[in-house]
Amino acid sequence: MKNRDDKYMAMAEIWSTNSYAVRAKVGALIVKDSSIIADGFNGTPSGFDNCCEEMVDGELVTKKCVLHAEANAITKLAKSTQSSVGATLYVTMCPCMECSKLIVQAGIRRVVYGKAYRDLSGVNLLKEAGIEVVQYGEE
Repeated sequence: MKNRDDKYMAMAEIWSTNSYAVRAKVGALIVKDSSIIADGFNGTPSGFDNCCEEMVDGELVTKKCVLHAEANAITKLAKSTQSSVGATLYVTMCPCMECSKLIVQAGIRRVVYGKAYRDLSGVNLLKEAGIEVVQYGEE
């Protein structure tokens, strides 16, 4: 599956460039039966200002309304007729705990992620749920 992972991770990286975030641009694709069934990038909900961060006490922080790329892809899929059961999620940064809970509930069976984050509790939850987790480039 390495060749397929290479292609979808490259596409997730390209998709991440759609984010208006300054600190971290993240892209995600949900793939099932060799077809992309949903995509997402970190950003604000539809209809909101696209600015993802704000200055708080002289520090640039992410706004609380920002959706992570995985959540954007999963919620986009929820509005479609597609099912994520058995799908693979490709994401450029490892999922957080909140997104990992959504991934488990969505029935996604495999997660391939790029960069590790300082908190790996989401990855640990996915493994505990029996989901195959691969850090891209580490396999």
